[in-house]
Amino acid sequence: MKTYLSLLFFFIITLGFTQNNYIVKTDDGRRVLLKADYTWEYIDMQPLTLVDSAKVKNIEPLKSNSCNVPTNFEEPQLNRKIQAQLKKGRATIGHVKKKVAKDHNCSVEDVILLSAKEQKARDVYYFCANGTKVTYKRVGNSIVKAIDIF
Repeated sequence: MKTYLSLLFFFIITLGFTQNNYIVKTDDGRRVLLKADYTWEYIDMQPLTLVDSAKVKNIEPLKSNSCNVPTNFEEPQLNRKIQAQLKKGRATIGHVKKKVAKDHNCSVEDVILLSAKEQKARDVYYFCANGTKVTYKRVGNSIVKAIDIF
């Protein structure tokens, strides 16, 4: 009896997942979503228009700045005493920026320090390098890229 009941329950659940939605294109180029409950809605509200290929060639691609850094952004100032101590081990913010620029194939000017959690023994730096947000950690004098495990 339990097996019949569980098979019936499994069949009812799978029946609900078999309902599909379809996307179709109309004659004027608009896309329409046909739902499983016999309703529909437009995905593209405006009909598609053709673009002159000569105009497309003249358009320059936009530089993507996924870091969303404002143009007048100033980098935070780090503790001078800690930076002076790190100078001997080549682990100052300048050295970290050079490592980030080397890892991301860009110049040092393209690397922007967004924020930092600074301590004497270790630091965590948040950078924008070439439009991508990256995190680097310093433990002692070693500088490594932070890896998100979870």
